[in-house]
Amino acid sequence: MNYNPIYYYKVGAGHQFCREIRVQAAQRWGARRVRRSFFYNDGMNRRIFFLLVVLLSATFAASAPVAAEDTVLAADPVADKANPAAMQSFQLPSHGALLNAFVYIAAGAGPHPTVILLHGFPGNERNLDLAQSMRRAGWNVLYFDYRGSWGSPGAFSFTHCIEDTEAAIAYLRDPAHAAALRGDAKTIVLAGHSMGGFMAYQAGARDAAVTAIVTISAADLGAGRLQSIPAEKRDFAVNGLAEALATEGMAPLAGTTAQGLAAEVFSNAGQWNFASLAPRLATRPLLIVTSDDGWAEANDALAEAVKRLGSQKANAIHLPTDHVYSDHRIALQQAVLDFLAQIKQK
Repeated sequence: MNYNPIYYYKVGAGHQFCREIRVQAAQRWGARRVRRSFFYNDGMNRRIFFLLVVLLSATFAASAPVAAEDTVLAADPVADKANPAAMQSFQLPSHGALLNAFVYIAAGAGPHPTVILLHGFPGNERNLDLAQSMRRAGWNVLYFDYRGSWGSPGAFSFTHCIEDTEAAIAYLRDPAHAAALRGDAKTIVLAGHSMGGFMAYQAGARDAAVTAIVTISAADLGAGRLQSIPAEKRDFAVNGLAEALATEGMAPLAGTTAQGLAAEVFSNAGQWNFASLAPRLATRPLLIVTSDDGWAEANDALAEAVKRLGSQKANAIHLPTDHVYSDHRIALQQAVLDFLAQIKQK
């Protein structure tokens, strides 16, 4: 006897599938018995059988639940003609400067919760794919450039970036601005990448009313290490940090120098050290995402410190990729969307 695996697959597996369909049909329509001859008697009945298979498959597929986050990543939402998704650009006021800013406005009447998306140093990776996904999930997303960065007026400094983040929070809480953006003034999440993660920690620690905080490879700017360096080695440490900052690219930044920024970090090392922020961050939900870029240690230490304080709201996720998550963009978006979905349900 010749053994034909293709024939076995088509006939043998098909035979088993037919039996399963007969059982499902009997259960679904209450038939006491669905005869085998119904499926195999002649060509017409075989055609009826395949039609039945299609109908059953469509019914089961329609009833299967689909995760909202999966839909957000896979398809555009149905357009809302009355309150469509939109983008509004404006100048964000902060300490006498008007910062370049825009908001991705989610579809629907709202009010929508808002994420403030904070870019890193100097800000080449803006994570706008993440912003678009968050908007599809029903969140407004505010993006802006800090003072002295990417054309925003003023002088760049880390202190100014923290102040600018606080100004963005205040802007969204203003009732008039919230109404214009269809935003929920009470639900504001800080989400930052690299130096933006540092800003999310710092501004979030200062403002207990911030709903939640998301950090993506948050950079501690060396504060944790500089804090323990003796005074006689300060110049050497500051010079090393300045060189590291310079290699990141200073061209998009105005009114500053790498040396000045390094000195600023050293002067504020005690209060900027991630570990010192734990008591003030432990009260809110946290999503701490890390990668294989060298910044995981400081973030892991913060996550552990928050948990030791009794927080049940800290989520730490590690993705095996580079600093800008080049080959894990979908995984990054999925992690953030899952976290935000939990916030939205509360």
